[in-house]
Amino acid sequence: MIESPFIGWLASWGGLTANTLVVLVAVVILLGVATLAAAYLSRERADAGESELELRVRSWWVIVALIIGALLVGRTMALVLFAFISFLALKEYLSIIPTRRADRAVLFFAYATIPLQFWLIATEQYGIFIVLVPVWMFVALPSTMVLLGETDGFLKAVGTLHWGVMSTVYSLGHLAYLLVLPKETAGIAEGAALVVTLLILTELNDVAQYVWGKTFGRHKIIPKVSPGKTWEGFLGGMATTLVVSALLISFLLPQLSTSGALTIDWWLYVALIGLAISLGGFFGDLSVSAVKRDLGIKDSGALIPGHGGILDRVDSLIFTAPLFFHITRYFAAGYW
Repeated sequence: MIESPFIGWLASWGGLTANTLVVLVAVVILLGVATLAAAYLSRERADAGESELELRVRSWWVIVALIIGALLVGRTMALVLFAFISFLALKEYLSIIPTRRADRAVLFFAYATIPLQFWLIATEQYGIFIVLVPVWMFVALPSTMVLLGETDGFLKAVGTLHWGVMSTVYSLGHLAYLLVLPKETAGIAEGAALVVTLLILTELNDVAQYVWGKTFGRHKIIPKVSPGKTWEGFLGGMATTLVVSALLISFLLPQLSTSGALTIDWWLYVALIGLAISLGGFFGDLSVSAVKRDLGIKDSGALIPGHGGILDRVDSLIFTAPLFFHITRYFAAGYW
């Protein structure tokens, strides 16, 4: 645990643990380095305008600023931000998939799921939250479609709509629920640490797989879905994520160990988290890529310069968020 009086005061003012604040400061410093590197590379290549790398880094500044700002303001603001991201992701998804004219009224129920789900999260109603989309919306969506009397394309319509709500609302809702996973007495501090751990590990896994693949990639995994994915990138990214998982979890979530001791359960938790992030991030990315290839589009949108759309940015989180949440909830049951 960081003992600096200044860091401790600043962290307590923002409602975060000191270690979480240190990690966030480190992320900002890395972004600063990336900004300088992108500008240098752009000048070296004599780019006429802003390079894609510079656009990506600039977008990351906005993303990181929004997340850090929301976490510092408090739990409510963070939940509002995640609900807005969920809304944008669902809106983007519905804009790229083919929908039947008869289903326009059904989309209201899909959008209404967002405020309902995030209210359940804010009020810590886990029992209803966990079944809202996979059970209640599973029943409500096809029932409403049937009442409209249109059977042509019914199976494809109900399947694509429910998958979209599961991906953009239910799965991303697990990211938000990390904020309230600890007991109320723990406040936002430990919930924020969980959120930061998930976001960093998921993004690190994406970057590590890309770097290992670009450097050593020779053997493609699924070229029809994603030609750039290689076994070398996948395995290298997995190894990197496993190592960083142990370091980051021990730093941000030291309370999950027993009296500071790294028990067998702690190592099992770290290993499962590392594997879940690696596999979940990999298949989440591929699943959204498969959707885009099926629809014949390159990006899901153009909202984020250099990154594409919201779905392009949260594709890995769609799978990693629920996996991380449930593994953590199981192993932390004795603590919280």
